Amino acid sequence: MAVLATATVFTSCNDMLDTDPRKTEVTDAVFPGKVADVESELSATYAIMNTMGGGDSDNQNIWFWWEVMSDDCYGSGGLQDNKVKSLHHLVEMNVNQYAKPYELLYGGIARATTTIETIDNVPWTDGQKSLRNQLLGEAYFMRGLYYLWLTQLFGDVPLITSSVITPEMEEESDAATKIYPQILSDMVSAKNLMGTQRGHGDGHANKYVAEAFIARAYMFWAGFYQGVGELAKGSAPAIELVEQEGCNVASLSKDDVVTGLKDIVSNGGYKLLEDFRSLWQYSNSLLWDEAHDGEGHAYEFIADMDRKNCFDQPGMGNGNSEELFQVQFMNASSWNIGGTYNAQRMYSNYISVFWGLRNGSTAQNGDRNFTYPFNQGWGQGTPSCNIWDDWSAAERSGGAGKEYTDLRKRASLIDLDNELENYTYEKDDCEESGYSVKKYAEVNLDANDANNKSWWDKCEGYSSSSLGNEMQGDHFQDLYLMRYSDVLLMLTELTGDKQYMNQVQRRAGVPETDYSLKAVQDERRWEFAFEGLRFNDMRRWTGKDCSNSQYAPAALQAQRGKQIICLGDKANKRTMEHMTCSWTKRYTDTNGFLAKPQSEIVVKNGKLKQNPGWDAANPETQYKTLY
Repeated sequence: MAVLATATVFTSCNDMLDTDPRKTEVTDAVFPGKVADVESELSATYAIMNTMGGGDSDNQNIWFWWEVMSDDCYGSGGLQDNKVKSLHHLVEMNVNQYAKPYELLYGGIARATTTIETIDNVPWTDGQKSLRNQLLGEAYFMRGLYYLWLTQLFGDVPLITSSVITPEMEEESDAATKIYPQILSDMVSAKNLMGTQRGHGDGHANKYVAEAFIARAYMFWAGFYQGVGELAKGSAPAIELVEQEGCNVASLSKDDVVTGLKDIVSNGGYKLLEDFRSLWQYSNSLLWDEAHDGEGHAYEFIADMDRKNCFDQPGMGNGNSEELFQVQFMNASSWNIGGTYNAQRMYSNYISVFWGLRNGSTAQNGDRNFTYPFNQGWGQGTPSCNIWDDWSAAERSGGAGKEYTDLRKRASLIDLDNELENYTYEKDDCEESGYSVKKYAEVNLDANDANNKSWWDKCEGYSSSSLGNEMQGDHFQDLYLMRYSDVLLMLTELTGDKQYMNQVQRRAGVPETDYSLKAVQDERRWEFAFEGLRFNDMRRWTGKDCSNSQYAPAALQAQRGKQIICLGDKANKRTMEHMTCSWTKRYTDTNGFLAKPQSEIVVKNGKLKQNPGWDAANPETQYKTLY
């Protein structure tokens, strides 16, 4: 388990969490003065991911956002949950709605840049050179990663690579020609500087993590900006890199990216878990034991698993052999941390809260006989009818000409009508599809336990967070950012070599297929459902400035007309309609970018421009009440 182990990774960040390292009383001339100072700086840089992944997730959890913006989720929630519905319909409630990740990511970039600039304030010995390079490589990697996410959210933004900010740096930079070369240069520096020892389940980056994210960043650049929709059959020009420490090559090509991915396969030591369900906390051994104790309540979906493959067994769950990079959480959430980044609940994985069941009618609230083994949450980001319907159609058509069952479908989604037959919707529910997310669902034990304790409450080494609210404070499953299955599927997509994709298919128990772009697109959709990848995959298969019929706008518009449950009324379903115009128009108008915060545009005084499709005077861009 990683509940207590993660504390060693992030505890040191508390003092720095809400302070820009460039503005402390300790000057750069004397800080960092020792190795521990650099480690603290890096912990504060990594902690930005915790702040985004925990706490006020509808304001800042970009991985949740990207699922809600895709065709795999609706906005849903209750009548009052308007932020998530605005994301799903690609509109805004106010001109600063999307400011929080903008602020957070630039905060992380500033911290990483400070480490890069000041690392040699430490009097490193000859024997510490590899440690120095590892820590410097991690700083480069995190800066590149934060810029990747920032540009995927907002497109062209200022490129700031120094703590001394010049007027030129405040100008908006072209993402395709200026920022992506810097992103990939930072990641190449990271790859060449970092070693391979750290980063295996401890929350740090290493050489292999950098190689994997080089591929992800390159593929988005090549697909979205260069219009290479099928990378196995086409190639973007080599991207020119920036000269800096660790970046010892002038350019990066598709072949270089493939070489890096093959290095992970050959030397990384990562492997697919035997059972896909082992990745998710509902497969924990305590729940498995309930299914085999003969006392009545049993979660049959995991009863056929080998107990050694349960989430909390050695090599499974948090820190498993398939996990390259992740956001880790621990039992330290509090109402009292507060600060600049509103981080009081940052140590709990709030995706579990937002995707949790709204738990039926008020009379049933908290009665787990209706929801066992899952418990309550806020019911936002409900899986769409589209993902279930499309997945079922794929099963019926058969990947190799015959009908099949994909374990991942039921391992990823809760089919409420068939798994929780007594589940009743709340009277203010909106955009309900009949499905819920299983991957990150909150799990409890013993349906007759009136206290509804989280399963973590009974696992070895656990103690509850000081939040005093298990539903909000006690979610410690890693948020996966890169799994080994992604390395394999990226390799097939780049090379057309089916052997890598076939490994993922074999693990899922589905027919192995030859390469086609459609096969890779489907495998990525099924394998990574609700893991924050779908929307940007759609965008890179579509390209910038697309037509209405291309992949992303067509898939998004296919939501229209689906039957949904609103206001708890299953007997009188409504049809899904766009809030203001159509998903096609909102996507093609915006290219999938969000509105830049108006507050930042005002401060920059003309140096930062609003993204196309976000004219606040246009009613098509503005939230409208539907239910």
